[in-house]
Order: sequence, then C-alpha cells, then structure tokens
Amino acid sequence: MIKLDSKIPAGPIEGKWTKHKGDIKVVSPANKRKLDVIVIGTGLGGGAAAASLGELGYNVKVFCISDSPRRAHSIAAQGGINAAKNYQNDNDSVYRLFYDTIKGGDYRAREANVYRLAEVSNLIIDQCVAQGVPFAREYGGLLANRSFGGAQVSRTFYARGQTGQQLLLGAYAALNRQIAAKTVKSYPRHEILDIVLIDGKASGVIARNLVTGEIERHGAHAVVMATGGYGNVFFLSTNAMNSNGSVAWQAYKKGAAFANPCFTQIHPTCIPVHGTQQSKLTLMSESLRNDGRIWVPKNLTDVKALRAGIKQPSDIAEEDRDYYLERRYPAFGNLVPRDVASRAAKERCDAGYGVNETGLAVYLDFKTAINRLGIDKIRERYGNLFQMYEKITAVNPYEQPMQIYPAVHYTMGGTWVDYNLMTTIPGLYSIGEANFSDHGANRLGASALMQGLADGYFVLPYTIGDYLSKEIQSPKVDTNDPAFEEAENAIRAKIEKLYAIKGNQTPDELHKKLGCGIMWEKVGMARTKESLEQAIVEIQALRKEFWSDLKLTGKPEEFNQELEKALRLADFLELGELMARDALNRNESCGGHFREEFQTPEGEALRDDENYAYVAVWEYQGEDKEPVLHKEPLTFETIHLQQRNYKD
Repeated sequence: MIKLDSKIPAGPIEGKWTKHKGDIKVVSPANKRKLDVIVIGTGLGGGAAAASLGELGYNVKVFCISDSPRRAHSIAAQGGINAAKNYQNDNDSVYRLFYDTIKGGDYRAREANVYRLAEVSNLIIDQCVAQGVPFAREYGGLLANRSFGGAQVSRTFYARGQTGQQLLLGAYAALNRQIAAKTVKSYPRHEILDIVLIDGKASGVIARNLVTGEIERHGAHAVVMATGGYGNVFFLSTNAMNSNGSVAWQAYKKGAAFANPCFTQIHPTCIPVHGTQQSKLTLMSESLRNDGRIWVPKNLTDVKALRAGIKQPSDIAEEDRDYYLERRYPAFGNLVPRDVASRAAKERCDAGYGVNETGLAVYLDFKTAINRLGIDKIRERYGNLFQMYEKITAVNPYEQPMQIYPAVHYTMGGTWVDYNLMTTIPGLYSIGEANFSDHGANRLGASALMQGLADGYFVLPYTIGDYLSKEIQSPKVDTNDPAFEEAENAIRAKIEKLYAIKGNQTPDELHKKLGCGIMWEKVGMARTKESLEQAIVEIQALRKEFWSDLKLTGKPEEFNQELEKALRLADFLELGELMARDALNRNESCGGHFREEFQTPEGEALRDDENYAYVAVWEYQGEDKEPVLHKEPLTFETIHLQQRNYKD
C-alpha cells in the first residue's frame, strides 16, 4: 500500500521554495561524478533536465524516441510561454500568475507547486534569452508580450508562431554542449519499455533500439521521466504520433501512483476532422484568439446556405453573426480558458449551428483585426500559422475565416509526484506533462512550456540532489542483477505473445475503435455516468479483442512501427479504462472534466468542493483487478475557493 507524502514545506507560500532549497541536501561536485542519472525524453522538460544535470557534473544517459531531440513534440507548441515580468506595466505579478493558474485549473491543483511555477517563470525567460531564443521585441528592444486565455494581462512571450521550436533549439543547444563534454550520452531512436526496480528503488530501464529491434539494459542511481502526456489514447489528437504514455504506465504498474487521469484538455482551436484516414489533428495556436473573433450565424437558414456552399462566411452580415464567447463572457470574451471555449463551441454545434458539412466547426475570423491593424501587422504576427492553415485547407484566412473545432490536446493528469517531483517509487522522478502537479483540471495556454522548462532547469536539478546525496556510496548499478533479467524476459514474453495472436485487425484499426469509438464519444468533451459505465465495459471487451485478433506484421528484430504501435496500444487499452474510472468517481464538473449531470443553469462546470477537493491518486493492484483510490486533500490557504467567473 502506497503512502502519500507531498513534502510541501511549511510557512508562507511566498517563502516555501526558498526555505525548501535551504533545507534539502546537496551533492558536492566531486561526488556528482560518481552518480548516474537516466532521463527519458528530450522535449523541453527532458532536454532541459539532461542539459542541467550534465552541466552540474552527473553522468547522464538521455533517451530520445525520435531520431533527434529536435523532433520532440515540444517543437509543435506555437503561441508562447508565460512569465510574470510585467513588461507591459499592466499590473501583472507572480501572485497574479499564480492566481490565474489556480483559477484556470478550477481549483484542483496544489497551491505550493503552482506558486513555485509562477515564482521561477521569470528565470526561464532570462535563461532562454541568454541561449539566444529570438523572442519578439518591441521597437525599443523590450521583449514583447501578448494575451492568452484565462488572463486579463499580457504575459505571454513568443517567437511568432514557432515558440516551442525556438525554445527547444535553445534546450537542444545546451544539451549538445553536454554531449560534446561527455557528461551526457544520447540514445536516439530508443523507446523505454520498462522501469527496473532493485530493492524498491528505480535503478534503470529496459530499452528497445527502434532501428535494430535490440533489447538493451541501462542502469542508473535515479531515473527521470519526461515523456509528455497520453492524449493519443484518443487516436485523433494534436499530439505527435510518437507521443505516448507507456513509460508512465509501466511505472504505474511497478508502483508509481497515477493521479487525476480523467483531466484531459480539449483545445478549442484545431482544424476540424476532414476524413476517415487522418492519423492526427492540427492545432491552430491559441494566440490567434488575441485578434481572431469566434462566431457562428444567428440564423439556421444561413447555416444551411454555408454548408451547401451557397454562401461564403464573408456574405453573412455583421448583425447576423453570433460572437457567442463575447456574448456569454463579456470580461474575457474570446480569451476565456480552453475548457470554457471548447464547451461553448460544442454547445453551439450541438444546437445545430456548426458551419461545415459535418456540423462540427465554428469560425475564427480576423476581419475586424485586419481592418483595425492592417493586413501587414496580422501577417507579421501570425503569417506562418495562416500559411499552414491555407496549405491544409486551401482556404485563405486573410479573406475568409478559419474553421476550427475542439480536439484533444493535453493531459493534466499523470504520474503523482511530491514537491520534489519524485513519484511514489524512490529514485523515480516525473517532470513536465508526464506528472500531474501544476495545472489542476485545466491548463492555461502558454503554461506547458513554462512548466517543462521550470521543472527541467530550475526545480529538478535542486530536488534530485536530496535523493542522490544518499546514493553517493552506492556502487554502479549492475545490469546483470536478477531484476534486469526478470524485466527483460517479461518484455520478450510480451512481444512473443503479441506475435502469437495472428489475428485480422491492425493496431491502427483497433486503436480507432478505442480512441474514436469509445474514448472520444464516451470519455471526451462531455461525460455522463451512463457513458462512462458503458466505456468501461466496452474497453474491457476491446482489450479481449486486441489480445485475440491483433494482426502484427514484420519481425521484432528489425525496424517495426507496427510492433511499436501494438505495444503502446496494449497500454492505452488499460489507461483508457483508468481514465473512465477516474471520471466516474468524480461526481462533479471541473475544468476539462465535464459531467453533464453537474453543471450550473448557465451550462458552466459545477464543482463539489466539499467532496472532491482532492487529487485522485490510483494504485495498481494487478491485471484485471480494480485499482485502489487514494486521496490527497487540496488545501487552499492563500486563494479562497469560489466558482470560476469569466463574465465580469
């Protein structure tokens, strides 16, 4: 039975992190050379962590699922990164960023972790500027800011629509420096298939070389998971195809608790589904909502004419347009948080006002901004995004509005961690989107990059020392230990079992049944007790179908993406059920978790703070056994619980 200890420091919230850094143990430079650390993942969190730990002098092995860290999914982030520098002099502060993040997460996050995130946010910008990240600048040279959802100040730093790419290049340069210095050894095209425990501590991993198919053993004194989220459970999402939750899931099955798995973010501005052969969806940056206005026609006759191609959106008169976010949320308008904007779009489309042939699209219109600022200014701000949209849809967004619809984007749930970012397994850490800690039930836009870099550059390098200080006398981990043998044999047996099925359905066919047929329809943007109960039954049946009718081609001893898909799908079929169980347990609506039974008369999420102000922490009990629920109470000493209000 696991025991939860958040290790949150005592004292006033503004002094907790400083006090904690003074209290935890450190490792001397000479001793760091004796210690080995494995980092799994090379996105912003993993890349920053590996670079920082290498710079400190640890012996680091970093594993990358792609051919280069430059291909991590962080590259796809577009709009910006938050920080509380108050360059706009619009009354921003660390406290306001902290407050907006807690409120945006619908009061389901730890105060201490969120305040720390806001506190170190300014350091991130300084770090990235020093690395040469080309943030946009004002005429006088000051870094430019723009607004994002859930805030009434401008605190989002950006590099056009390529912020994630540029930040990743900065982290990649820092990582390459350490690779050249031989403090970091890089393993591209490797996938981690299991976490190895010796005496209950994380002591290494089992990896598969994706080019040769070879199974490898790697030992270390500590392991860091920086593997992103699990949105690809839904099959169609904005995540890269390689993004998966398998490492976190294997850690869960070894004893690392999983927290709030049902907290899934649906992004409101994605290009709608346009066919049955899509493998992923395309995100259009939230930054577009700064100048774009979201609307549908007021009249169903106009909707029918648009769907039939009789009218173009520009033919709809201004007085016949329903700018529904501005109508419903006057104070925030088009910049309400993502969960609010997504549900509002769904409500309009469910009411019959969707503007494309499927009825699942609304407009994002730049006509007003172009008239106000001029087309050159809009091109300067969003040119690459507009270009991407036109390439995909063959519609010029300077002339006609974009069509958008919500899609799975981010997961706020993940591995449970304490204040040090350690899981319930000693020596196993989880950072960035892989953990649950900072966003509650909904992540504000531009805060994912902030968390990844905060964890990698400014939190983990401090906190991991507290654990490693006790491992200085420990010898190098012996990969001939029986624990490695057992873990490797289990992996080989699983692969053999998959090949022995010889069924008729490919991994993608089965994945579509899970993601599009069950998860999106029954565990997606809106959930009910009935839909969730049905989802659990259907997932269990599909899991049996997977293990009896999977068709797997190729050989395991070679480059084989079908095997990769099958291994991940086996995990998704278990994780999807846990997500449904978690959503069924939480009899309230909060943030990205929307139970239709629990909503205000205005259709907003209705929390139950008396019964559900806690982190739902699940412990694995074994195959086909129900997991055990543990509860970490959420206490709000600084911010008072209240119903979210984006109307005034």
